[in-house]
Amino acid sequence: MAKKSKGYEQCKKLYDGEKSYSLREGVELLKNFPKAKFNESVEVVMKLSIDPKRSDQMLRGSISLPKGIGKELRVVVFAKGEKAEEARKAGAVETGVEELVKKVEAGWMDFDVAIATPDMMRQIGKLGRV
Repeated sequence: MAKKSKGYEQCKKLYDGEKSYSLREGVELLKNFPKAKFNESVEVVMKLSIDPKRSDQMLRGSISLPKGIGKELRVVVFAKGEKAEEARKAGAVETGVEELVKKVEAGWMDFDVAIATPDMMRQIGKLGRV
């Protein structure tokens, strides 16, 4: 069997695998663990005692993380005139119609989100295959 690291052994001393921790206790415990030399992540498992088959007990929702997801989204906007100018001021990396459609058809995909005004649907309809 492979030898465990010093950090792993330190963590093992701090935590009891048989015990269930509250969220607050779990976070405090994590803060006491030695830090790794890479981007660490945490997985949370919660027992909610709900029946997903019952519609009144369905769990849906979303949260906004305090510091976002850590990535700046690149947005392109298919619009012209005033709406295109608004989008540019709001931070869109590209705006336009014909030239932007041609650019995307040619294979340019250096963006995360594409937004279009309703009157642009005819022009961007052909991009559905891209």
